[in-house]
Amino acid sequence: MQAESTQPSPAPVLQPSQPAKAFFGLAQDARRQGYSRPVFNDDYVGRFPEDPYGEETAPNARAYRVYVEEAAIFDENMVGQSRDGLDVMLVFAGLFSAVVTSFLVQVSQNLEADFSEISALLLHDLLVVQLAMADGGTVNVTTPSINPAEKFEPDAIDIWINGLWVVSLVTSLVVALAAVLVKQWLHRYMTFRSGTPGLRSHIRHFRFMGLEKWRVRIIIGMLPIIMHISLMLFFTGLALFYVPLRVSLTWAVGTLTVFICVLYLISNTIPIIFPQCPYQTPLTDFIHHVCQVVRFSIQSTVDFHSIRQAM
Repeated sequence: MQAESTQPSPAPVLQPSQPAKAFFGLAQDARRQGYSRPVFNDDYVGRFPEDPYGEETAPNARAYRVYVEEAAIFDENMVGQSRDGLDVMLVFAGLFSAVVTSFLVQVSQNLEADFSEISALLLHDLLVVQLAMADGGTVNVTTPSINPAEKFEPDAIDIWINGLWVVSLVTSLVVALAAVLVKQWLHRYMTFRSGTPGLRSHIRHFRFMGLEKWRVRIIIGMLPIIMHISLMLFFTGLALFYVPLRVSLTWAVGTLTVFICVLYLISNTIPIIFPQCPYQTPLTDFIHHVCQVVRFSIQSTVDFHSIRQAM
């Protein structure tokens, strides 16, 4: 009777290498492409021999080796997708922050007195006085057009525009900071785990449960939603920005902003009605959860009143 083979399992077979693709200008690792990741042989019975009797829970048991390999595939897919989304989020947040800053630098000047405008008004009053004196008429110098000693009060619309754009800028910067922090968390999660398969399995499970307990994946899913809110705030401030300049532009930007907001909400609500719809985001899950809570509350209230009437 021949002894059972205990040779180590063969390495995963990789598909032929392909040139790295770019996503939003960012070079992507070929291992994280959807159809070019390692293809593993799922014949675990042939690859991992049966454990001797009494060693089914040993540090090198087959169950641990299978778990380590399957967990590696799952983690590579989960972390790879998250990293790609975070890279895009960092690029978008950086570009968007630069755009908002350029607008904010211009409108922030409206929150303080414009001394060039004050000088122009005073020079105009002086010119009127000189022209009146040249014509030999009377001049009333007790009521100047503006008093530089008065406290400057900015217009309400300027306060609203600056407030909306400052909140939009701060929100986008917070998203960028959170994306950097999450990338560091994911790097720590994927740090190489040395030791026996049993030890690596326990370490991986410990880290994964921490990832779930502290809602890291929910945080990653909320970052795009926060970025969308920042974008809507910017569009709202842009519509108000054109109010003193031209009302037609205000209506155009305002109508477009409302249309985008309605379309955004509809696209996140459709998957609740049609589960096959791919427009699912973390906001969809939140809306679905709220709908379930409201439905349960209404059903509980109806049942309670039905029981009271029956009694």
